[in-house]
Amino acid sequence: MYSLTLEQDNRATVSAAIHSDRLVVACLCAAWCGTCGSYRTSFETLASKHPDMVFLWVDIEDHADIVGDLDVDNFPTLLIQRHDTVAFFGTMLPDPAVADRMIQSIAELPDAELQRQAQSTAERRTWQSECNLRQLLNAPG
Repeated sequence: MYSLTLEQDNRATVSAAIHSDRLVVACLCAAWCGTCGSYRTSFETLASKHPDMVFLWVDIEDHADIVGDLDVDNFPTLLIQRHDTVAFFGTMLPDPAVADRMIQSIAELPDAELQRQAQSTAERRTWQSECNLRQLLNAPG
């Protein structure tokens, strides 16, 4: 299982993990959010079901320097990407079964189809430039 929480002192470790060939599933939440607190256990359970993926927990207030410009409307918000292709960015029902189905369907997509979908709408094209965790984590502070 590869589950991480972004902290101030582990950015290099997180960066290395998300630059691997694994699908990255990031949950963007806030410490004060009750829904996030209860969803965290479900998120960890999802991580244990998918040991071939990287699951990353990001507190959007603690790490506003990285994700502060992302449009997080509600919690939990998931960001799923493979390599530099953002496959999903948005609010998710706090139901692990819903997230699991989405994660599995994205994981099964061939790279060419994932890239085609990433360019299929204006919203998805925006995700590619504004929501790429690899770029956000390595951007100069």
